[in-house]
Amino acid sequence: MIIIMERNATEENIKKVVNLLKEHGFNVIDHAGDIHTVIDAIGDKTTITPDRLSALEGVKEVKSIREPFRLASRDRKPEDTVIEFSNGVKIGGNNPAVGIVGPCSIDSNYEGLLEVAIAAKEAGCEFLRGGAFKPRTSPYDFQGLEEEALKLMARAKEETGLLLVTEVMDSQDLPMICDYVDVVQIGARNMQNFKLLKAVGKCNTPVVLKRGPANTIREFLLAAEHIMYNGNENVILCERGIRTFDNTYTRNTLDLTAVPVIKKYSHLPVIVDPSHATGQRYLIEPMSKAALVVGADGLMIEVHNDPENALSDGKQSLSIPMFKDIIGRISALNKRLHYERECLSANIQ
Repeated sequence: MIIIMERNATEENIKKVVNLLKEHGFNVIDHAGDIHTVIDAIGDKTTITPDRLSALEGVKEVKSIREPFRLASRDRKPEDTVIEFSNGVKIGGNNPAVGIVGPCSIDSNYEGLLEVAIAAKEAGCEFLRGGAFKPRTSPYDFQGLEEEALKLMARAKEETGLLLVTEVMDSQDLPMICDYVDVVQIGARNMQNFKLLKAVGKCNTPVVLKRGPANTIREFLLAAEHIMYNGNENVILCERGIRTFDNTYTRNTLDLTAVPVIKKYSHLPVIVDPSHATGQRYLIEPMSKAALVVGADGLMIEVHNDPENALSDGKQSLSIPMFKDIIGRISALNKRLHYERECLSANIQ
């Protein structure tokens, strides 16, 4: 840490800061300047927080040299995290991007869900996603079929072999959900639900963590840190759009800069959800391609057998014919990008 003292800080103020740091095992060097005294402190920041130092009289500012997300940081783990599933599917590293496909909400029409699952399987996607417990802005909107939806997803998995992804909203439901699915999702609304983050951190099931619409990248990575700190390091980050000053034509603004920024500072895999980010089905293809170009490890795309009658988010869902039409072009781009990165990696080595 670097502690900058006020210009009028007394010798007693400076000595108190230095002594406190030394008491907590820090190596301390203080530089007395003409205007400010600056104190360099190297040690375990968990023993004394920057907030505590900031509260001391005479302290102007405390700056951390390292990022606060220690477990998710590339300082700790320079190589990419690769999450491997029982069927050999991998997320992260230089593996081809994965496809997580399915309706926003699972309804009682199993035939429609199976139709989506079969289309996803034929297109080379690896995951079927769907909402069983639905967080909705209005209490009058469809709230999900809960365990019945999980049973329908499990049937679709038996017939297609796709891995399952669904959102968890309450830690009390987590054991039941983990019995059905291969990946649990923390939705944008719950990105800073720390009790829920702690609960999924204590289970072994991989987690897709979605970025909140008003959260910074640092807050996003610190949310992942809560999960990892509690024992579960199988975290997949998902960029799904943020609120900006102009969302007239889109649901949110897809922050594609988040992908390379996160990859610079964190080893965790990053996927992109163009459906929730844009709220418009015509934008899914161009935003999916852009996400792959900037380095996304996968895509989460909403597909419904009958979007016009979907119980939630029909406007941003692809119909099955639309999905079949665009997924080929997206996959072709993905293969070309993967080949180019392999060649670049080989040349560097």
